[in-house]
Amino acid sequence: MSEVIAQRTESGTSTAPPVVAAPVGSPAVVGVPVFVIGSVALGLADVGFVPAAAAGAAVPIIFAATGLGLVIATVWAARLAQNAVASIFAIFAGFWLSYAALFLGLVHGWYGVAAPDVSRTLELFLISWMLLIGLLTLATLRLPLAFTLLFGLITVALLLTLMGVVNASSSTTKLAGYVVFAFAAVGAYLFYDGMNQACGGKPMPLGKPVIH
Repeated sequence: MSEVIAQRTESGTSTAPPVVAAPVGSPAVVGVPVFVIGSVALGLADVGFVPAAAAGAAVPIIFAATGLGLVIATVWAARLAQNAVASIFAIFAGFWLSYAALFLGLVHGWYGVAAPDVSRTLELFLISWMLLIGLLTLATLRLPLAFTLLFGLITVALLLTLMGVVNASSSTTKLAGYVVFAFAAVGAYLFYDGMNQACGGKPMPLGKPVIH
């Protein structure tokens, strides 16, 4: 993943004689799997795998594995000057960590949000992130199609979750959970591709970019 994004977002020519390049790190082998595990946990919560009273069951994975793991991947990508990769991982680190903070804060009353205002608070959170990830989807149309599909599905899942909150509809929230599973599957494919290459395998097809 990191190599694909780096190749699509960096350009330049050099007249220097060819040299043997040092191995390039791949932050995706850390960032993508922790993203996938958090997505699976969230999807299971959304589809009702755990009772509504235990909706916080996904938070330990989302915070300690996904959020912190994506911070590590962001720092790693930034150290390698993989700007687009670092930006993507930073955006999703912010999403997952703020999701955990929102859930824990509302449950424990950290933010002074009264019970009648919880729904609006959730709407604020979902609208903000839906707009940013929608923008990310548009900004990365030059990447292989798999990435556009991933970000697009995330945007759809946020929209469905927002609709579920606005309409107090558990069925819409459950539908959002199935879309979460869909983008988790795309993430799993990207992880397999990145790990396969890291172990010496050939790149897997990721689809042609929407914009060449």
